[in-house]
Amino acid sequence: MENLYKYIEEHSTRQTEALEWIEKQTHIRTNHGRMLTGAVQGRFLKMLVEATGPRNILEIGTFTGYSAVCLAMSLPENGHMDTLEINDELEDLILEGFDRAGVREKISLIIGDAKESMVRLRKEILEEGIRPQYDLVYIDANKREYPEYYDLVFDMVKTGGYILADNVLWDGKVCEDPMPRDRQTLGIAAFNDMAAADPRVESVIIPVRDGLNFIRKIH
Repeated sequence: MENLYKYIEEHSTRQTEALEWIEKQTHIRTNHGRMLTGAVQGRFLKMLVEATGPRNILEIGTFTGYSAVCLAMSLPENGHMDTLEINDELEDLILEGFDRAGVREKISLIIGDAKESMVRLRKEILEEGIRPQYDLVYIDANKREYPEYYDLVFDMVKTGGYILADNVLWDGKVCEDPMPRDRQTLGIAAFNDMAAADPRVESVIIPVRDGLNFIRKIH
């Protein structure tokens, strides 16, 4: 699989200098470099925004900002993105990456617990009407909480909009028999089951890196 991914990476468009900087700093300044989105998936996210044309994006789980930059790069001039991150120690790194990529004015970084932030955003969108609904939501945070994220965010997404969730194959654990019973695996498996059974959406799991569940809201 390593050789296959290397081949894919070598035959995909290279990442920008700003993304190379974020990747390098992630490995230098954190102990969780494996969590980085990476060049291939990042390019996919950028091209997905170009293809679907969202004006308003929500990202649940910023980490060091690599995926946020990829998503924001193709936003239109009047487009905007909110990104949620619980770790305030990453804020300086995230914002410097946004500056280097030239997307800082397009992104609002919201530090705090994702579910608490989403409750506030729901109120502003659904009750107060001071924010527009999202065209695209990208989920890449606490795997145990994926089902809760789905329930919280669903009504914040426009009909015809998209929910994209990362790591939904979880190193193949979701299809092992018997399936591991740790909370991360159970959370992701429950999320995949929810999306597959939900008549309000159509979905497909794409085996990019650790799996992306691509969900379109149709009702």
